[in-house]
Amino acid sequence: MKLGLFGGTFDPPHNGHIAAAEDAAAQFGLNRVFLIPVARPPLKEAGPSAGAEDRLGMLRAAAGHDPRFEVSDFEVRRGGVSYSIETVRHFREHYPDAELFLIVGADQWGQIGQWKDVRELVRLVTFVVVDRPGEANAAEPAGIPGVRWHRCEGRHLHIGSTDLRARLREGSPVDSLVPPAVAAYISERKLYANP
Repeated sequence: MKLGLFGGTFDPPHNGHIAAAEDAAAQFGLNRVFLIPVARPPLKEAGPSAGAEDRLGMLRAAAGHDPRFEVSDFEVRRGGVSYSIETVRHFREHYPDAELFLIVGADQWGQIGQWKDVRELVRLVTFVVVDRPGEANAAEPAGIPGVRWHRCEGRHLHIGSTDLRARLREGSPVDSLVPPAVAAYISERKLYANP
């Protein structure tokens, strides 16, 4: 059993997130991909704009088309700062015989040396690094022995959640940037609108 773990703020989830999960699953033969919204990201000052329940709802809407995808509320239930090592320990405990693949963006990959308990983390997972357009390709992390990682070759759509939130505040359309079910959820819940 090969399990992908894909965490993030997903604020909101967009077509780039879904493409990365689909591409990682296809390229590495993942049986399931868990989409895991953080409660609070450790390396960002500000927390998510949308609440945990709405981010879970949007992710469930985005994931519904692919039977390999499952949304996990582990990090939001736990609360506080979300650390990858704690999530990986949780999945290792519940799936002791599975091979775990941690899907990360190249931007996060560049900060891996700052991650909590990174030496334990590299023993427990294989990293799948998704390059982003306009950024340098992922490279071997310095000073972290034994890391197993692969670059994910895929669509690499250039979509950012920050830009999406700005478009939504302006009332600009986002239909081509998010799955239709997510666009409907945002519209129905009036998320990211001007206060």
